[in-house]
Amino acid sequence: MTQSEFRYAHHPEDTKKYTTEDLRREFLINDLFNEDKIKLVYTMYDRLIVGGIMPSAKALKLEPTDDLKAENFLDRRELGIINVGSVGKVTVDGEVYELANKEALYIGKGAKEVIFEKSGNAQPYFYINSAPAHHTYPTKKITKNEAEIVELGEEKYANKRTINKLIVNSVLETCQLQMGMTELHPGSVWNTMPSHTHTRRMEAYFYFDLEEGQAISHFLGQPQETRHIFMKNREAVLSPEWSIHSGVG
Repeated sequence: MTQSEFRYAHHPEDTKKYTTEDLRREFLINDLFNEDKIKLVYTMYDRLIVGGIMPSAKALKLEPTDDLKAENFLDRRELGIINVGSVGKVTVDGEVYELANKEALYIGKGAKEVIFEKSGNAQPYFYINSAPAHHTYPTKKITKNEAEIVELGEEKYANKRTINKLIVNSVLETCQLQMGMTELHPGSVWNTMPSHTHTRRMEAYFYFDLEEGQAISHFLGQPQETRHIFMKNREAVLSPEWSIHSGVG
């Protein structure tokens, strides 16, 4: 079963007037993972699709939504997957890729059939991003050992972190999709600092591996008009080009 949502883009001047409820409705993506369901959110920011896939009792096939106007999901798109759960399997046009925790898979434009399933009794959580694509690049699995690693931050500023660049052009060729994973060091709480904007691209932030009872405060908005959204484990948030994107928790 696939559950799909559609999100419009927003003018920063309009966003200044949003209530907390408005901000959460327009930017927060919750309930990403539900047993034997695929959840997809299509946003007008770069036409990115953010999704969560949780196969449990059965395998789940990625189907196109009405927004795509396509016979197959990847007819005109590319797909990135990061498994944030236990080991699982992704089958792409008959070829099986096993993804352990924090491993990634890039699937190029033109793939016809993508199926997600468990491996034994393990429970995978497949976090996905998909962007429009103009060219076909090979499907490839990326382990953490194959990622480009960048160490940033300092303990005294509570932002010491390791950036694992998994699906980036220094690791493999893509059209425009880029995905990475930030791991905070013990005692650090900021995912990025100083805050900044990227006028050339939007981003989606997905937070996972939070301990029970913990929360993230994600900061967004223009630098002179910041807002915040409190988030729970395995939730995502859309970050417009004009918005900062710092999280602390």
